[in-house]
Amino acid sequence: MAIFTGAGVALITPMNEDGSVNYSKLKEILEYQIAHKTDAIIICGTTGEASTLSDEEHLECIRYTCEVVNGRIPVIAGTGSNCTQSAIELSKKAEESGADGLLLVTPYYNKATQNGLKAHYKAIAEAVSIPIILYNVPSRTGTKMTPQTVVDLCSEVPNIVGVKDATGDISEVAELLSLADGKVDLYSGNDDQIVPVLSLGGKGVISVLSNILPEETHNMVESYLQGDVEKSRELQLQYFDLVKALFCEVNPIPVKKAMNLMGMQVGGLRLPLTEMEEQNAARLAEEMRKVGIEVK
Repeated sequence: MAIFTGAGVALITPMNEDGSVNYSKLKEILEYQIAHKTDAIIICGTTGEASTLSDEEHLECIRYTCEVVNGRIPVIAGTGSNCTQSAIELSKKAEESGADGLLLVTPYYNKATQNGLKAHYKAIAEAVSIPIILYNVPSRTGTKMTPQTVVDLCSEVPNIVGVKDATGDISEVAELLSLADGKVDLYSGNDDQIVPVLSLGGKGVISVLSNILPEETHNMVESYLQGDVEKSRELQLQYFDLVKALFCEVNPIPVKKAMNLMGMQVGGLRLPLTEMEEQNAARLAEEMRKVGIEVK
């Protein structure tokens, strides 16, 4: 059984003015997401600025999220690393904290071979009992898992159950699912490809858009899965330009700006990420207004 079906939010990490994690705001955002039909929380992923969180902050964000969510929807913890042993330690502690699943990005910078990727993931999987979603995002990591590698891992390792595909290559998604024989739960990692991925057999999306439009993103997936393909398609196209604006600078710069424009006061970013350029912020605000989001 899939960890979740639908739209999971790749959650931002809110910050105080001094750059520390704002846990009271995190609680507020989690409650907002649950109230607006998000199907799963993905904490401490790319969008959550996990790469600039200390191990202590990383684990506390996971623990706190599990405590607040309290089993209402699945919590999936980002615990990937380019050091296998570090990923094992983070993953074990996330499991102890109550995470329902793990999201494990491919090792970055090292650029492992496909055999190296298999060995990396198998070592982590053996150390935990909760299900694992692989995360294939070559634009950030410099490493791409082939469709066959994903299928092999999901076939050979009981608790490796799926993949978040952020390759942007719909042909590779088709190839992967043609090989999968029902053994791979596939989630779109790109908000502009939710419906195309669903049409090939995907289970849903791990979404940046859901930070600002959780119910609408949930509805896009739910409509498709319930057979209302036209409604799902309409929603995909309705928010297409907004999605483009949300990625006109590196994620999560624009989505944090969008949330602050909505009055959610999620704070700033940690270096090396910087505030959104003025012309891009103006474009983002305009696209938000076009879809009916109040900009303050």
